[in-house]
Amino acid sequence: MFERKHQNVAPMPVFLKRLALCFGLALLLILTALCIGIAGYHGIAGLTWIDSLLNASMILGGMGPVNLLTNTGGKIFASAYALFSGLVFIAVMGVIFSPLLHRMLHKFHMDDKDLQK
Repeated sequence: MFERKHQNVAPMPVFLKRLALCFGLALLLILTALCIGIAGYHGIAGLTWIDSLLNASMILGGMGPVNLLTNTGGKIFASAYALFSGLVFIAVMGVIFSPLLHRMLHKFHMDDKDLQK
């Protein structure tokens, strides 16, 4: 997906396309994680669909739960989903920043003769 060390830096249109692709992939990861949370809160914790959406969104966004969970299954799911959400956050940041960091490091490691081309 990225150019190799001895290749020139990708032109700006290619870089912007790559950046848009990574943002799209990050959005897909977020939506998938949100759907998992909504389904879990509705099926396991017994919340309504809108309360499930609210709780899943708040936990995925790092804010914490809104509704009080009364059953053990719901509490276990909420705990697992909170840990899962932390890993999703790390993965999304990696996907979003990978083209930016790659471009920066690629320019940093280029030889002076490569920059003059």
